[in-house]
Amino acid sequence: MRKLIVLLGVALFIGVVVYSTIAPAQVECEVCMEFDGQRVCRLGAGETEEAAAQAAQESVCGGNAFGMSEVIVCRGSQPLSVTCSGS
Repeated sequence: MRKLIVLLGVALFIGVVVYSTIAPAQVECEVCMEFDGQRVCRLGAGETEEAAAQAAQESVCGGNAFGMSEVIVCRGSQPLSVTCSGS
C-alpha cells in the first residue's frame, strides 16, 4: 500500500510537470516557502494563476521535501508568498 501511494505521488508530480511544460502558459507565478529556516522560491507557469501557483509549489516541494509524508505536508502548507504575472 505504501509503495502504491509513493508511486501515485511521483506520477502526479511528473504529470503536473509535463502538463505545465506542454500546456500554453499564460500566467507565471513565483511561490516561496520555508525549509529548515531558509526561504526557497520557484517559478511555475499555467493557464490560470491557480495552476501556475500549484506548479510552482509542486516544484518547491519536490525539490526540498524528503519522503512522501514531507511532500504531502508541503503541498498542504501555506506559501510565504505567491507573486503572479501574465494575463
